[in-house]
Amino acid sequence: MSGNEGGTPQATLPPLVEPAAELTKDEVARYSRHLIIPDVGVDGQKRLKNAKVLVIGAGGLGSPALLYLAAAGVGTLGVIDFDVVDESNLQRQVIHGVSDVGKPKAVSAKESVAEINPNVNFVAHTEQLTTENAVELFRSYDLILDGTDNFATRYLVNDAAVLAGKPYVWGSIFRFEGQVSVFWEDAPNGKGLNYRDLYPEPPPPGMVPSCAEGGVLGVLCASIGSIMVTEAIKLITGIGEPLLGRLVTYDALEMRYREVKIRKDPDTPKITELIDYEAFCGVVSDDAQQAASNHTITPQELKAKFDAGENFELIDVREPHEYEIVNIKGAKLIPKDRILSGEALAELPQDKPIVLHCKSGARSAEALAALHKAGFRDATHLGGGVLAWARQVDTSLPTY
Repeated sequence: MSGNEGGTPQATLPPLVEPAAELTKDEVARYSRHLIIPDVGVDGQKRLKNAKVLVIGAGGLGSPALLYLAAAGVGTLGVIDFDVVDESNLQRQVIHGVSDVGKPKAVSAKESVAEINPNVNFVAHTEQLTTENAVELFRSYDLILDGTDNFATRYLVNDAAVLAGKPYVWGSIFRFEGQVSVFWEDAPNGKGLNYRDLYPEPPPPGMVPSCAEGGVLGVLCASIGSIMVTEAIKLITGIGEPLLGRLVTYDALEMRYREVKIRKDPDTPKITELIDYEAFCGVVSDDAQQAASNHTITPQELKAKFDAGENFELIDVREPHEYEIVNIKGAKLIPKDRILSGEALAELPQDKPIVLHCKSGARSAEALAALHKAGFRDATHLGGGVLAWARQVDTSLPTY
């Protein structure tokens, strides 16, 4: 150690928020454990009270982030989420409970925060974050926290934050691993950078599965979400060294943290406007979109095939562990990667039509494109996958 040996690291950025005028008697009692920390103190708590923080999504990472931001005393806390609570969310999205199933996530989150800290002004944005509302919405907050699990939204958040001149804390989780960093293009220390300096382009469609496809250890959300809130508090109060220019990765199985330095990439294009992020990230590839065009059937059409006794082969392209959770009766399991590699083509019937399905339709569309190229021109796939089948046809099946 050197310089500040044994003490708290010196702040590398000024406080993001000016302090509020005062703390009430009740607030002093509530936040006493913060107030007795010299580096936070009354001044830091007043800054938290005056802060306006927006959380993107009340999901796996948004849940612990919202709870701890509220408990810490952030004065204005917003969340934007257009989704509703599903039973499969409860394994990790701890801000919601059984009684909230079917309720808008933003509304459920607001009710939970009110129980944690009634002093918080909670703003529930129940609309979807889009290119039309993102920049204006961000400008009304001091800081953004993004824990979404799709690349289109991540790039939208990044670009909108740059245009709005706002810093944001980014977190990501998958199975047993997580990542956290801070991005701020206009950082006052002159070392600003954005998400595109770390990831200039999204991965090819289907290369990186989402948490819905690959799964996530529920408690990992708490580990990464708490780091995100720690970074938010540091930025708001101006203490410590934030993760600006640093990426922290966490491996829960090894119980190991690693740090990677991030530097501004001179080749990163300047962000001047928002774009079509679905197209930019290629939610499904062009080949898959083309294959699915006029070769997609609905759950009702698949049911009609079963009811009519048609002779066809239903192929499930998910992974074995997903097939064990729920499957459509009569479906044969052939994981997508075996189809894309060509390994499984010999197992497919040549004398009857093929219908592919996955969880939601994205993976089966990619497999469909591969089959069309291999000569199976009459192959189709189930739009919406097993989720749509379970919701529209066989409601006895669980969703996941």
